[in-house]
Amino acid sequence: YCRNSIQQLELPQRKAALIVPAFETLHYRLTFPKSKAELLSMLDMGSLYTFRYHVWPKGHAPTDYAKWRTATVPYRVAWQPDFEPYVVVRRDCPKYDQRFVGFGWNKVSHIMELDAQEYELLVLPNAFMIHMPHAPSFDISKFRLSAGYRGCLQTLREEFHQDLSRRYGAAALKYLTAERSL
Repeated sequence: YCRNSIQQLELPQRKAALIVPAFETLHYRLTFPKSKAELLSMLDMGSLYTFRYHVWPKGHAPTDYAKWRTATVPYRVAWQPDFEPYVVVRRDCPKYDQRFVGFGWNKVSHIMELDAQEYELLVLPNAFMIHMPHAPSFDISKFRLSAGYRGCLQTLREEFHQDLSRRYGAAALKYLTAERSL
């Protein structure tokens, strides 16, 4: 389905990021749904949830899961602060910023950069992924326990915003404005 979507949407010729809606389960064993209809049934029964809805809804809310439920064609969504979807992009897209290793802001900064370069953010109506439970990473533990880690991440975020402003000028002001209003 993703390969067909890449061709149908002419991804090699356009600046677009194809968003794969993410879901999660709290079960360590799961029979992976074979279709969107099966996934929706599992979602309605409570064996699946939209990804991180209970701990970080801003990360995936712009995907617009309510719209996805009935969508039959790809639909465009707008960038919002802290948006961090899983995407399929061309190989020549901007790379992840290497400042953001470990936990925090790797996908957020990447989507921000894609948006700054005017990539379309297109949600695929029949694609999905499921995050399985696992032990917390060492880096998320450091983030949660260390004020120093969080402070360093904040410094890197500020540097990233400054770099965006230098590269994209006034168009990048929306990212800084969004960050300050949070």
